[in-house]
Amino acid sequence: MPHPPQDQSATIAMLAQGAEARIDTNAAILFLGQFSALSQGEDRVVKLKRAVDLGFLDFTTLAARKSVCEAEVALNRRTAPDLYLGVEAVVRGADGRLALGGEGDPVDYVVVMRRFPSGDLLAEVAARGGLTAPMLRDLADGVAAFHAEAAVAQGSGATRMAAIIAGNRRSFAALPQGALDASKVALWARRAEGALALVAPLLDARAAAGKVRHCHGDLHLANICLWQGRPVAFDCLEFSEELATTDVLYDLAFLLMDLWERGHREKANLVFNRYCDRVGGQTGEEDGLPALPLFLSVRAAIRAHVGAAGAMRQADSATRATKLGEARAYLDAALGFLEGGARGLVAVGGLSCTGKSTLAGALAARIGSAPGARWLRSDVLRKLMAGVAPEERLPPASYTREASAAVYAEMERRARDLPDWPVVADAVFADAAERAGIAACGAPFLGLWLEAPEAVLVARVDARRDDASDADAAVVARQRDYAIGPIDWQRIDASGSPQQTLDAALAALAQHGFILQKP
Repeated sequence: MPHPPQDQSATIAMLAQGAEARIDTNAAILFLGQFSALSQGEDRVVKLKRAVDLGFLDFTTLAARKSVCEAEVALNRRTAPDLYLGVEAVVRGADGRLALGGEGDPVDYVVVMRRFPSGDLLAEVAARGGLTAPMLRDLADGVAAFHAEAAVAQGSGATRMAAIIAGNRRSFAALPQGALDASKVALWARRAEGALALVAPLLDARAAAGKVRHCHGDLHLANICLWQGRPVAFDCLEFSEELATTDVLYDLAFLLMDLWERGHREKANLVFNRYCDRVGGQTGEEDGLPALPLFLSVRAAIRAHVGAAGAMRQADSATRATKLGEARAYLDAALGFLEGGARGLVAVGGLSCTGKSTLAGALAARIGSAPGARWLRSDVLRKLMAGVAPEERLPPASYTREASAAVYAEMERRARDLPDWPVVADAVFADAAERAGIAACGAPFLGLWLEAPEAVLVARVDARRDDASDADAAVVARQRDYAIGPIDWQRIDASGSPQQTLDAALAALAQHGFILQKP
């Protein structure tokens, strides 16, 4: 039998006295300010769980709120140990007054956090155009490291995803009539269940391999902040271990979907590829990619029904219409993610500093469907095979003929293992056998050969910073004497700006029938 909700009005009034700002959500109230009982001049966030029963969570009892506060702190310390300070009791003293901490009978519990600066949510950083490549690499590295340490779960991966889809169907059905197009909702459910049937054996195999773990569960840009200059995930899904226990790629998919739908498609592709490079060492996450369209679709579907439910609670008709429009766009996106994309292999070759990686990264976000092509970069593969981070320099012994042959062989192996996913292969490809080897790994295939005068290459290598390539001016000079042989790939003049090179490459891809995304 459900418990009647407890009256929290006195607790809310007491906490509001020490706050300079308040944020309300469906399940919690956050108070921001300097609370004398908690700190000496430092800003804090005090989070009170609402005494509500929303179906998927029930915080109506004091014991439940205490338990979920303790779980929130413990789970979020996995990714944000500096932010989560602990759980504090709201007590009633002998004089009958409420206080935060101290002696008395507990009447409620709150989570206490350090406060990060206003504007440092990644959703806000993204809105002002502040997402940078180093920031996104740090974010992907952090997610990969977190997933590697997260607790492994047993059971069927397909069964878990079926339960998530069924939960979404129930949430759609609970919406007021007219909130979303019922025919689109029904179409999404049919297509999602069909996609699940196709990848069910894969999901079970990934679960058996330890790829289903107790993850973050709510990994989108509004639950990531900048803390001491680095992106940190916080506010994980704490109230249900079952809902937060998922395939690691499904956890990542929320972040990728959020970036993609906000219009940051090249950044979504960067995070996707960096994660794949870092999470699995030499094996990556290529085996799970056939399930990624379904994962992205389900994440968008969640945004659709949650957004629609929130919109229908709005009293202002204009606000309600705006939020319904956003929810309906997410439903369209959920359908779009299930449409799939074109396969194919594009190789980008040329001497060092011709701009191969700049071009390859831009192309990877434009080829196929979300989140774009798998970008296989020889400079990164070489570092992964050596067991170091992509930006760490390697000694000359890692660049012998034998070592380089192993890198090209690994690139070819990975490209062959992705027959149904678009691939961009990025390497010098100075040897005719290397060009022939990669060309045999995928169809349709297009090779792009970048060319620029040596003076341009030297100027670029001198300006290079924080990159996976170890090439310097001496390498550029040595490459003048390479016996490259006849080039039967599409030649691209790379002496101009990156945008000019990209425009020429996109024109070549379109001419060869590659399906391209809008920027």
